Amino acid sequence: MPARRRRDNPFPACTQRREDLRCAASAASHPNGPFPPRSAREIAHATAMPRLIECVPNFSEGRDLSVIRQITDQVETVEGARLLDVDPGRATNRTVVTIVGEPEAVIEAAVRAVRRAAELIDMSRHEGEHPRFGATDVCPLVPVAGVTMEETVAYAHQLARRLGEEVGITVYCYENAAKQEERKNLATVRAGEYEGLEAKLADPHWKPDYGPATFQPKSGATAVGARDFLAAYNVNLNTTSTRRANAIAFDVREKGRIQRAPDPLTGEIVRDANGDPVWTPGALKCVKGIGWFIEEYGICQVSMNLTNLSITAVHESFEACAKSAESRGVRVSGSELVGMVPLNAMLDAGRFYLRRQKRSTGVSDAELIKIAVKSMGLDELGPFDPNEKIIEYKLDQDAAPRLVDLTLSGFVLETASESPAPGGGSVAAALGALGAALGTMVANLSSHKRGWDERWDEFSEWAERGKAAQTELLALVDRDTEAFNAIMAAWRSDPADREAAIEAATKQAIDVPLRVMEVALASMDVLEGMAREGLEASVSDAGVGALCARSAVLGAHLNVRINAKDLKDAAAREQYLGRGVELEAQAIRREQEILGIVATRF
Repeated sequence: MPARRRRDNPFPACTQRREDLRCAASAASHPNGPFPPRSAREIAHATAMPRLIECVPNFSEGRDLSVIRQITDQVETVEGARLLDVDPGRATNRTVVTIVGEPEAVIEAAVRAVRRAAELIDMSRHEGEHPRFGATDVCPLVPVAGVTMEETVAYAHQLARRLGEEVGITVYCYENAAKQEERKNLATVRAGEYEGLEAKLADPHWKPDYGPATFQPKSGATAVGARDFLAAYNVNLNTTSTRRANAIAFDVREKGRIQRAPDPLTGEIVRDANGDPVWTPGALKCVKGIGWFIEEYGICQVSMNLTNLSITAVHESFEACAKSAESRGVRVSGSELVGMVPLNAMLDAGRFYLRRQKRSTGVSDAELIKIAVKSMGLDELGPFDPNEKIIEYKLDQDAAPRLVDLTLSGFVLETASESPAPGGGSVAAALGALGAALGTMVANLSSHKRGWDERWDEFSEWAERGKAAQTELLALVDRDTEAFNAIMAAWRSDPADREAAIEAATKQAIDVPLRVMEVALASMDVLEGMAREGLEASVSDAGVGALCARSAVLGAHLNVRINAKDLKDAAAREQYLGRGVELEAQAIRREQEILGIVATRF
């Protein structure tokens, strides 16, 4: 279960070099077009594919900030490992720490932090609301980018072995890293908690996977695992009854509850033929949960671990708790995310609540996040700062400035400067983004038109497609400049490798404007749709969008042509040039068609 979240976290994340912070983009296809619904930040970073893993150690100390700081300071001594988040909880007496970086650096940071925790935390004196059996209770590894789950399991075993051999920690492996099937479930591994650990270790069946098999009173034991991203999520209730909170938790968690006889006097446990209790599953898959009372807030919560967000999303968990609570005369008042969450989890929630309102979902990521926060009451117990709570945004804070982050006047002045980049390629991409944005705007406005209420979903789909196009085109603004810089770097490379490096960089410098042409051309589908079907008062905006899209295609084509002439690969050169001519011809034709439609509606 997640640790409690303090309102004022005293542990700001450390800074780290840009190359350690890049996060690869997901590329799930949009059902209505070729553009994945990715953020500009994600796409801008898609060209860098570092090997990144996340480590989320949970330390059994949430009250003494000096102890917590001494532990987390160890992470910051390791180059290449970034301390992303420190989340102490007083009631649980537990701190959740998030570390991200290259696997080797993250493992080293974890070893140092766990060693320090074993020196400072005495489990024989520990008290708290959360299940635990060690000074470092759990230490899971999570693949983030460029690392498979199979590789993450190997890294988890490497970490577990080092903790056992170098630090002297009793270690059990769980989840995907489990060496025995029955140890996959963390609850099974931790059953009996610290108080039952000595007896557990006396049983040969529970010999640890690494480290001493004898009871270590001070440090206890640690569970090291490899798992998918886990969201620690608490739903707030307007009750002080732990019994009712647990009842709601049992309703929603996958494990459910033990069946009992209907006799209100005995309520005996129902057992199967083998004498084992019979369980009634809860409503949600991949959800673990309990109910508890949080004294610092004076309310109960349903505290959940969402172990697979692709199966059960954050907003689905919130809604299930709300439904169960209502049936029991309790009201959900808000919720909180402990630690951090992937961007898509927030965007999916925002889309869900906008659809419920029958509103267009093709709005900015910032608007989607705002809707998600307000709908789930994520700011009830304290501010929800996307830059601190969303993992992609947190990783992005120390990245070098991008062209798309400039003001409009700043971008114009930068273009006008003596620097050769940004140049025509970036400007073409920016034009395309503006054109797609106009189509998105008309779709969003049309979804609100009085009398068109039944058409909101139609326009929402158009807006989603327009937003996806503008997002990718914004990313291509910077990628064009990066491609130019790559050519310059290739010319400065080692003479022995220079020719191959220049050829590869030149192909990249063609691929980027060619992609601008493709995306800008495809955005004309949205613009034509809005010229035909969109709000009549905004039809001129669709026309201007078509002009921008056509200019983006023609401008990017000039870049394709000027770079293609330097290619040594004649076959590739002809293929590029032929594709460019084809796309330009289509863009000119589509522009005329759209402007013709616009003229008929004046």
